[in-house]
Amino acid sequence: MMLLTLLFAIATLLSPAWAATWYFLRYNLPSSQAFLSFSGTMQIPKLPKAGTYYLWPGLQPTDNSGVYQNVLDGRSGTWWIGSGWCCSNPSLPWGSGFNTYPGESVAFSNVKDSSGSTWTSKLTRGSSTTSNSFALGSKTFNQAIFAIELTGVSWDFGALAFNNVVITSSGTSTAWCTNAPENYNGASNYVISGVNASVSGNVVTCKINSVTLQGPK
Repeated sequence: MMLLTLLFAIATLLSPAWAATWYFLRYNLPSSQAFLSFSGTMQIPKLPKAGTYYLWPGLQPTDNSGVYQNVLDGRSGTWWIGSGWCCSNPSLPWGSGFNTYPGESVAFSNVKDSSGSTWTSKLTRGSSTTSNSFALGSKTFNQAIFAIELTGVSWDFGALAFNNVVITSSGTSTAWCTNAPENYNGASNYVISGVNASVSGNVVTCKINSVTLQGPK
């Protein structure tokens, strides 16, 4: 499977001594549609220790060439969150970010601009905001992912919750939103609430009150 081949390769580059363990939910678009934006808030869980915890919402393109993501990173022992494209084709510098702490809420927003040439990511924690643009207009994003990527550590931080999620796509089909997402390997216990889809001007708007990855099965 191309997505997993790519992600396992990324994990190998980041930490060659360990294989990553994956838990993720994925919304897949029909081939005629493409994502236009992805936003919501991430509730910051506890961080038991310094380790390779990568928790993120992200978008995957049809060519499986990388992942555009907002990554909560636990390697330093304090959560840090930033946005970026991993990892090549194209090679882009990682965006700016900031530390965040258990119990906080961080809003994320990833939007394709009106020119179609770039995507802009914004992260907000209280009064702190960081914004970065990425030259990813040539990518057609067809997968929206809520992911937990662990290398050398276990799922020991509790639930990971995303609230007030809004995802938009081109086209008119809403089934990708209202159907249950793919649960990779059936590995996660999860709860999703408050799903609503609408269509206007050839744009689908998918609103989800909450997406919670509760723990491993």
